[in-house]
Amino acid sequence: ILVTGGAGYIGSHVVKQLLEETNHKITIIDNLSTGSIKTVNTLKEIAKHVNKENNLSFIEADLSNFSLIEGIFKAKNFDAVIHFAASIVVPESVKNPIKYYMNNTVNTTNLIKLCIENNVNKFIFSSTAAVYGEPDEIPVRETTPTNPINPYGMSKLMSENVLKDCGIAYKDFKYIILRYFNVAGADIKIRIGQRFPNATHLIKVAAETAVGKRDKIYIFGTDYPTKDGTCIRDFIHVDDLADAHIKALDYLTENNKSNIFNCGYGKGYSVLEVINTMKEVSGVDFKVEITGRREGDPAILIADNTKIKEEMNWQPKYDDLKIICKTALEWEKKLLSES
Repeated sequence: ILVTGGAGYIGSHVVKQLLEETNHKITIIDNLSTGSIKTVNTLKEIAKHVNKENNLSFIEADLSNFSLIEGIFKAKNFDAVIHFAASIVVPESVKNPIKYYMNNTVNTTNLIKLCIENNVNKFIFSSTAAVYGEPDEIPVRETTPTNPINPYGMSKLMSENVLKDCGIAYKDFKYIILRYFNVAGADIKIRIGQRFPNATHLIKVAAETAVGKRDKIYIFGTDYPTKDGTCIRDFIHVDDLADAHIKALDYLTENNKSNIFNCGYGKGYSVLEVINTMKEVSGVDFKVEITGRREGDPAILIADNTKIKEEMNWQPKYDDLKIICKTALEWEKKLLSES
């Protein structure tokens, strides 16, 4: 299995579960722009611990180096690709759309092309709820119309369309598109987590504030049409999301058909609820400042997760805001002790 972006936040949790729960041989390709060699080293330790050190290899490479990536495909004989490597910061995508279309769409298209040319017929794609934009229906179903409102969401939707068209053109080529909602937390044993610098994710930022890495956290807008005026999001623990990828691989093997699934818990928490929960689990009454709305933040974004539960038999284990916040907090403490 090729895992692109396997040194990053979500990719590393999937690699961890592949090592612990399967016997697949895994090759990580990562350019380490947001992924970390420390994470790779921890994954190697995990592989050793479960007597599978020969099942994991790491190649530092950029997907834009098409000839190098082609050489890796020729040498490795992959059966499946799990594709994470992407740029993910929404405001940056608005300022620098070319970066997003080149990395998220062009590089993905080349990866798909290499799969088809090398007879790699299983492709799992890390997509996003951002493809829905500001949806008219809540909870959001897989059939809800896609209408991205920023280049990040559009770059991902374009890659989805490449996958769909290739699935029609090349009969053996099958894919699973996983549309993530708000991924948070860290490995339940606190071995790996989100190392991404200058993080923008709410729970990560709240945890950084609780341990004193930031002097305050901002709430962007308290005048939304919600119970407390702050935005509501569907937060999913990263280990549950990783499990969805293992299930997706099984699904492709057993059913040999392409599909799209939302990855969320089917319920939401407001920004204020998240901050209060982080204060509760940390015991720190950190400073919160209210500021204006950010452009492009929908008021409510919650997944309908009926399909993934029914068709992939996916059962979340960590559907608890306190667990998500606690693992995020413990991970930040671990990072502090490293520095």
